[in-house]
Amino acid sequence: MAREPGMSVIDGAGIDGGEHIVAAENLVKTYQQGRTEIKALDGVSVGFAPARFTAIAGPSGSGKSTLMHCLAGLDTATSGRITLGGTELTGLSDRELTRVRRDKVGFVFQSFNLLPQLTALENIALPVTMAGRRTDHDLLQHIVGLLGIGNRLSHRPSELSGGQQQRVALARALVARPAVVFADEPTGNLDSQSGTEVLDFLRRSVQDLGQTVIMVTHDPGAAAYADRVLILADGRVVEDLATSGTDITRAMQVRRSNR
Repeated sequence: MAREPGMSVIDGAGIDGGEHIVAAENLVKTYQQGRTEIKALDGVSVGFAPARFTAIAGPSGSGKSTLMHCLAGLDTATSGRITLGGTELTGLSDRELTRVRRDKVGFVFQSFNLLPQLTALENIALPVTMAGRRTDHDLLQHIVGLLGIGNRLSHRPSELSGGQQQRVALARALVARPAVVFADEPTGNLDSQSGTEVLDFLRRSVQDLGQTVIMVTHDPGAAAYADRVLILADGRVVEDLATSGTDITRAMQVRRSNR
């Protein structure tokens, strides 16, 4: 369904709770580039239901990565409100944001971001260890089994392929039972087969584990794995689509050609 620029795409409960695990209201993010003010986000309002897979798509410069960074507490908005897992992020200190990210967010990055001196198993358990919590070994073994990396747990990142490293990163993101997993171009450094395996697992984590996943991508093929696709252009949500029966490639191409 298309949206007029600036219109809210929150349906159902508002930002203060209800059915959204993450929500943003009238989000604005500006940057100063010399004497020019760049508006990366222009009044974005959007809510994300739990146990759903949402793709945030759009061309380079559309604001999709900025939106994800603000939703995840990696960056602060110029104005507007965000709630994540029942916590309002607006006005939190850096220390408080770090605690929210540690306790409520899992991350999967294009560049894997594994610590090279640690084994795969140590990398996977790291978020739980840093939070001072006990690792749920049954869950860890279940996730490792789903990802097919049980025989690679003693290996360091340099001994793993790109696809294996990303699967370790996926396990690390999930083992702490986060409210939300944010995936930033998770297939960007992978070959097509490894990329498909990663997307399949993100899909399964929603279906089998009840995980909420929000993924940023410029790839229509990757976006098609999601339940829902938000298309951004010029810092605004211009399309809010259910993937079933929708030509995501065409929708993204139309928006790109209309810029």
